[in-house]
This record gives sequence, C-alpha cells and structure tokens, in this order.
Amino acid sequence: MRDRVTVLAPAKLNLALDVVGILPGGYHALDMTMQAISLYERVVIRRSPYLDLALPGSNVKPGPGNTAIKAALAFFHYTGLLAGADITVYKSVPVRAGMAGGSADAAAVLVGLNELYGARLSMSELCALGVSIGADVPFALMGGTCRVQGLGDLIKALPPLPECWFTMVMPGYGISTPEAFAAYDKVGSSVHPDCAAQEAAIRAGDLDAVCAAAGNALEECSGAKDNEAIKAALRENGAVTALMTGSGAAVFGVFRTEAEAKAAADALCARWPQVYTAQPVRGGACVVRR
Repeated sequence: MRDRVTVLAPAKLNLALDVVGILPGGYHALDMTMQAISLYERVVIRRSPYLDLALPGSNVKPGPGNTAIKAALAFFHYTGLLAGADITVYKSVPVRAGMAGGSADAAAVLVGLNELYGARLSMSELCALGVSIGADVPFALMGGTCRVQGLGDLIKALPPLPECWFTMVMPGYGISTPEAFAAYDKVGSSVHPDCAAQEAAIRAGDLDAVCAAAGNALEECSGAKDNEAIKAALRENGAVTALMTGSGAAVFGVFRTEAEAKAAADALCARWPQVYTAQPVRGGACVVRR
C-alpha cells in the first residue's frame, strides 16, 4: 500500500473561446478549444488522518477556498472514506493567468487521492466531481486537445494538434474571471471565433487553419491592458497567431518550431519577465510512475 503519490497536471491554453449564451443560474455558456501544455503543477499527496495543504514558494493561500482543498473534500464526501491527506502543491503555472493552474491542482488531487486510496473512480466520476469545483477541472483531468462546451462539462476529445510550440507571456498583474465575465455582459465582444471551423482544421492537421480560426471573445473586455502589445511583439517574432487565453491575463503565440518559440521568449522577456515556452501534450493530470 502506497503512502504517497506525485501527480503532474498540465496547464491549458484556449485556442478559441466564445460566449454563446447564458445557462440557468446565470452562468455563461461557452464554446472553446482547449489544449493541455507541457507546463505542469506538481502535487505530492501523503496519507494522513488530517487534511493539510502547503504551497511552498507561492503567494496562493492554502485556506478552505483553495481548489486543492475543495477537491479533497469532494473526493472524501463522494467516496465516504474516513481519511485525510497531506497535500503539497509546487506551483509552476502563473496565477490569474487564464491557464487553469488552480483547476490543474484540483484535478491532481482527485487523481492522486483516487490512486492513493484505491477508490477506482472512473474518469466520468472524477469529471463530475471536478465540475463542482471549477469549470476547467474536467478538462484538466482529460487533457489533450478538446472541444469544450456548456459550463465546461461537455468535452469532446479531438485528435492531437499539429506539431507546434507556444510562447506564453504573463504581464505583471492577473485578471479576475468573474470581473471579466461581468465586463463582457456590459460591453459584449466583436470577436466570436468559429470553433467548428477550428475543430475541422485540427482534424485535418492544418495548423494555419487552426490559427486562422483562433480568437477569444473575452479579450476586448478583460481589462488586460498589455494584450495588444504582447500580441504584436509575438507576431513580430514569428508567431503564426497570438491571443489571450481564458479570461487573461496571459497571452500566447503559436509557433511552428521550438527554436522559433524560444527565440521569441528570449526577445520578449526583457519587457515582460514572466515568459514561458511549452508544447502541446496529449494527457491530463496523471500519477508519476516510479
């Protein structure tokens, strides 16, 4: 019987994000293309009679509102296990970036506890628990390349993205997701990406068409004032396209090669110190096998 597990959970980028309506309860109905990337949260979970959370080196608070704690409570409530966990989250994904770092943490806890306690919950059960924690948690569990609709709970796996690399730039501030959606409700957007066309482009393996269909309906209203400058700098350094991810504030460019992505990162890091490169990955949160 194992007494600890380590889980890696990838961040995500939105290759497209459209707001297509309002759901009961006032939530926004979304249509998105989401991609897991090789920037990971690392979560170590140990058996314990208590429930404790540590985030060494991070400014994120370890209180009851943290997604990792919410995930653990949801898991133990659902399974009925009278147990606990000592959770340590080593964060690599920037906070309030639109890259689902908190959702990755929650997904990692669900996957890790499922393994640690031998609960044998199915992916559909884990996703059902996940969506109660946050809209991006089911995708963080699934990973890969997906068309995601509704509240984030309607997920369709797509073929892998054509070979490419990403350069992500995080300005010196984050964006509140609720505030971004509240602003969208007031001013709307002139950007409405064609997610169906992007899905077809992914299935055809056509990176140019994938990029042509990219867009984010929250970009104009997010309040991320560096969007246009970052997008322009990425394009000037060879990006096929550039856009904001999620509700911001991170902006990313799509590049054909690792060398181009890293050269762009080198060029932009003097102006924006938080710059990352990554490539698409095919999985979601998973236990590290030793």
